[in-house]
Amino acid sequence: MNGWLGLAAAGVMATMITGAARGDASLPGVGAKVRAQISAGEVAGAVTLVTDAKRVLHLEAEGLADREAGTPLKTDAIFWIASMSKPITATAVMMLQDEGKLSIEDPVSKYLPELAHLKTADGVEHPVTIRQLLTHTSGMGEISSDEARDSHTLGEAIPRYATKPLQFVPGAKWQYCQSGINTAARIVEVVSKKSFPEFLEQRLFHPLGMKDTTFYLSPEQLKRLAKSYARTPDGKLTEATNPILYGKSPTDRDRFPAANGGLFSTASDYGLFARMLLNQGTLNGKHYLKPATVALMSSVQTGDLTTGFTPGNGWGLGCCVVRTPQGVTGMLSAGTFGHGGAYGTQAWIDPVRKLAYVLMVQRSNFPNGDASDLRRDFQQAVVDDLKLGK
Repeated sequence: MNGWLGLAAAGVMATMITGAARGDASLPGVGAKVRAQISAGEVAGAVTLVTDAKRVLHLEAEGLADREAGTPLKTDAIFWIASMSKPITATAVMMLQDEGKLSIEDPVSKYLPELAHLKTADGVEHPVTIRQLLTHTSGMGEISSDEARDSHTLGEAIPRYATKPLQFVPGAKWQYCQSGINTAARIVEVVSKKSFPEFLEQRLFHPLGMKDTTFYLSPEQLKRLAKSYARTPDGKLTEATNPILYGKSPTDRDRFPAANGGLFSTASDYGLFARMLLNQGTLNGKHYLKPATVALMSSVQTGDLTTGFTPGNGWGLGCCVVRTPQGVTGMLSAGTFGHGGAYGTQAWIDPVRKLAYVLMVQRSNFPNGDASDLRRDFQQAVVDDLKLGK
């Protein structure tokens, strides 16, 4: 089937299969809004989760994981979460600061001597701090796709970053920076003496119960990976590739663990991470971060600099912070923090209402995934269903 007829039929099919895919807890307005976006051909399917500090209030899958095969999307589907990896990377860094093993005020060169002589285009050297890595104010340059493809470890990527001039004097502006986050992850490796995947698995994922969050999927996990799609100008969804894999399988380990955006996860897994942050660094009796550390991460660290991909935001450590709710954030509280991903995934933690919103989709070409109608409708439906008001 082609065109809008095919999309409408897919929407009908998605509605028919939803009952089997839904979780036990659901908010009816959320499902209705997601189904409308599926019927309009915006996405093939979506998993939505809402949690408070104690329990999951809503978990639901709508639509298809694979349109061509007619495979229904399930709540345990795995998604490439892209830049939603960044708050996890910041958490790893802050765990080490809590243990006194580093300070975010430290110069990066203290741990990575290769980066001791970073210079702006005028040849002037400027030190970069870990704080600047996590706030996208470092000015570090990016490596090319070919250089990234040839970097099989974070250790191999760092010398390549060292060859790139600083784009501006560190701290002078906000500019979204992939190299900075990967550099922060390499510091975690140096300080902990573990590979970044090992550190995350041992210190965060396994203790939290995030059993499906990884840089490298197993063959069994691969079977649950939702297919990625792009929307064509005439309203069709066509299969899209994952740029961070460089043509390799998600199971292939011959690529560096991209801390900036290489993780795969599920809604339930990321919900556990979000609930830990809602609980100020503690979940199920286990402490991951100090409450003051969560407060630091989730407060604006960038002063009056213009930041982010929607208006009214500042930047914390590894996450965006809603300073003045408006537009797509209008239904959230000031102080809500979180991150989106390149393929439309979103996770936002509202510390005032004690709620976290997790949206899992795989669409490559939203005009702006952070400002998608799907994100807005999902969040608004939660507020309406729970009768939260303004």
